[in-house]
Amino acid sequence: MPAVVTALATTPVKALRVVARPALELERSGVADDRRFYLVDDRGRLINGKHVGALCAVVADYDHADRRLSLTFPAGGVVSGTVELGELVDTRFFSRPARAHLVLGPWSDALSEHAGQPLRLVEASGRSGVDRGRAGAVSLISRASLAGLAHVAGTGDVDARRFRMLVEIDGVDAHEEDAWVGERVRIGAALVRFGGHVGRCSTTTLDPESGRPDLPTLDLLRFYRGDLDTTEPLPFGVYGEVLEPGAVAVGDPVELA
Repeated sequence: MPAVVTALATTPVKALRVVARPALELERSGVADDRRFYLVDDRGRLINGKHVGALCAVVADYDHADRRLSLTFPAGGVVSGTVELGELVDTRFFSRPARAHLVLGPWSDALSEHAGQPLRLVEASGRSGVDRGRAGAVSLISRASLAGLAHVAGTGDVDARRFRMLVEIDGVDAHEEDAWVGERVRIGAALVRFGGHVGRCSTTTLDPESGRPDLPTLDLLRFYRGDLDTTEPLPFGVYGEVLEPGAVAVGDPVELA
């Protein structure tokens, strides 16, 4: 069976729950509205699921044409409005300095209350909030790899959302995508060059609905993938850059160029 796209997922606010999409447009910088916004603490440091797991229980929806952002909280409350930007501030995006605009409106207060600590919503300036920037604009995992992890874990299945990948595919063997690092791969109408393996952190141990730890993902990866020669430790999936922009939809073919 030829490899095909089986799922696509994005979130406009980094750390909030990823949501399935039937199709998207891959640009040089990735998907335009993916991780457009992110959260920082009162010192400007990036806050994600490693720091506040409960953030992934919040679902964000963003319409860039109207600049309208809505957040739906697990209890059912919705906070919505038109995005207006405040001052440009210095933030720390992991270990890197990054400039971002403060987002005015009700979202920071609502997310702070949900998280139980002060948070500020910012909009990335000049880049998206994707971890590796343009070099990691696309992330990909196979269903067979997910099934392989589930087998090691002794569980029925593993929810792909805990890995927060842009593209999920089927039609390849478990971890076959590892060998694509350094290769060009056609995904739908887009051409991607994969540059590395995605090393995993504690965010993957969290239930993607509640944000509570429920699977020892890192221990499992260390057990059966810890000795591999990969670009990052505890690898699961691959990341790459967009060489040729194009549309990608569920059901599109995936093949080595």
